[in-house]
Amino acid sequence: MLAGRVAVVGGSIAGCAAALAVARAGAGEVVVFERAGGRLADRGIGLAVHDLRYAELEAAGHLDPGIPWVRLTSRPWFVREDGSRAGRRVGALPFGFRSYNWGSLWSALRARIPPSVAYERGTAVERVLPGPDGAVLRLAGGREERFDLVIGADGYRSVVRAATRDATVPGYAGYLAWRGALPEEGLPGPAGAWAREEAATVVFPGGHMIVYRIPGPGGTGTSANWVFYTTPADPAHALTVDDAAGLPPSRVPDALTAYHRTVVDAHFPPYWQEVVRRTPKDATYVQPVLDLCVPHYGEGRLVLVGDAAAVARPHSGSGAVKALQDATVLERCLASAGSWAEAVAAYDAARTPAGRAVVGLGRRLGRAQVRATPDWAAMDQPALEDWWQRAAEGEGSFGGQALGGPREV
Repeated sequence: MLAGRVAVVGGSIAGCAAALAVARAGAGEVVVFERAGGRLADRGIGLAVHDLRYAELEAAGHLDPGIPWVRLTSRPWFVREDGSRAGRRVGALPFGFRSYNWGSLWSALRARIPPSVAYERGTAVERVLPGPDGAVLRLAGGREERFDLVIGADGYRSVVRAATRDATVPGYAGYLAWRGALPEEGLPGPAGAWAREEAATVVFPGGHMIVYRIPGPGGTGTSANWVFYTTPADPAHALTVDDAAGLPPSRVPDALTAYHRTVVDAHFPPYWQEVVRRTPKDATYVQPVLDLCVPHYGEGRLVLVGDAAAVARPHSGSGAVKALQDATVLERCLASAGSWAEAVAAYDAARTPAGRAVVGLGRRLGRAQVRATPDWAAMDQPALEDWWQRAAEGEGSFGGQALGGPREV
């Protein structure tokens, strides 16, 4: 790799992984620009990593067993049935995942970045000006800096993506996600209603809620992390892309709060009603479900990683996997290429199809689990397995695709 200057725009999970990747590939200077000035480690949402993808990412040096995690093995599906506290289990699917707390995972990745990498917190990049042999970043306050390569790890509203020819923007999927985290000690009884290793899925006409345990903040304790999906009753109550980071309780419209409670009361078994009701308000938020797939992960001296390149609906089970895989492949391409142009072209060829596949899977699962749900109550184990096979496993990419070589995924 040529020992040039590399900028990473965005310092969350994707940005930390990308910074580590280019530093290990031999960049002469790496600078990370993170817009947020606060503590990213305080973000307490959950995510999950498939066991097979974990093994690949551990080998790549991005994950290790020391990061707090919870083992998940099974995904039972529940419908409401009178007289049953936790609901009737219509079936269960294998669910070989490790769950993480976002903040703990970010902290571990941040600690891996070598001291030679400059990490500028509270520094917003307002514009990216690409050129034939590099790109200039215009920062808040008017400062400008030139780099040989700019990596966009700045999420769904990426300023780096906006500087590309296509400048693709995320699209609204037509439904919302309510999220919450309840400390395990607040779970209702009985103790055996929900096994520790289960990612329970509560289903109803027009949506579902998945709930699984994650490490608590800072890796201490355990919390029940739940995500509830459905379409708002009134299209006027839909959120916009500007709300994609999530609305805290103080900003959630009363109509959305009332609708959520109505659906939970009408369709959830008593145990899962209590899980939602007991969740502290300050540990909940609402966001629109979006997706995005760029036509190219690399262009000129710009490359995109994580949500800057592909925003997959959460149903795909890829979580942070796609961002860590992007960084892994980028490192391989940079380390083996003879020029910046060769590295960018190899990375683009490897990751663009992978991003397209995971976004496509998220769309199929969104239709199957929210937009066009089956008659859940009529299902049994064989019916559930057949439905899932048709909805999710056609391309074998649930939980993320397998990593291949530097030019093939």
